[in-house]
Formats: sequence, structure tokens, C-alpha cells
Amino acid sequence: MVDVSQKSHTARVAVAETAVQMRPETLALITEGRAKKGDVLGVARLAGIMGAKRCADLIPLCHPLSISKVTVDLTPDPDLPGVRIRAEVRTTGQTGVEMEALTAASVAALTVYDMLKAAEKSMIITATRVVLKDGGKSGRYTANP
Repeated sequence: MVDVSQKSHTARVAVAETAVQMRPETLALITEGRAKKGDVLGVARLAGIMGAKRCADLIPLCHPLSISKVTVDLTPDPDLPGVRIRAEVRTTGQTGVEMEALTAASVAALTVYDMLKAAEKSMIITATRVVLKDGGKSGRYTANP
């Protein structure tokens, strides 16, 4: 692991996005509440939050962090068609939370897949990226749209 002991404690935030593409009829299972496993978006939101909290257990060289906030928003998008996922993670610490945000978004996407795989195995998880990072020595990063 990288030594962060000499870094200052600063407020840090990271936002990551991803999407799960699916057939329109699979998306309808979500929007109409007909998925056999239950509330797809609610379960995926909770899974994403749990994923952020367990990031250091999953990624070998990540520092375990005291996370102060995690939000995971899942939005059905008929134009995709599928679900857009946005995860925001905040902390005050010596290292950033980009990996936690990416993990939250990814775990939420994997949960969407798991809950709908009986209906469609061809779903695609796509466009996973950090769209915002702020705090610390390197300052602010905002992805191009």
C-alpha cells in the first residue's frame, strides 16, 4: 500500500457512474414492479452502499477508510434502455474515495444483473467511470460528458 501518513486530512468526494443495458421488456419488469426477486432498484441501492463499505476487502491495495456518506441512485432510462447508476462517496481523510465510488456503482450494477438474469442473460454493464473527484493534493477532476 502507498504510505499516506504524511498527507493532510481533507474533505474528499468521488462520484462514479455506470449503466446496465437491457431489452425494453426487461426494463419493464423493473418499472412495473414485476421482477421475480423483488425490488430491483432498492436491493441494488443497498448492495452498492454495502460494496462501498467493503471496498478495502475486495481491492487488495486499497486503504480501509472511514466513509461519512454513500449515496447510490438508480434511474430507469427507456432511451438506453436500462438503468443508469450514480454513486457518490464522501470522507474526511488522507486518501480519496474513487475506488469506493466505483465499487458502489459496480456492485449495484451487478445486483441489477443478478436480480434480472432469469429474464435476460444478455444485459451489458457499460460506461463505468469516475465522473468527479475532489479533495486532496491533486484537487478537482471532472470528466468530460
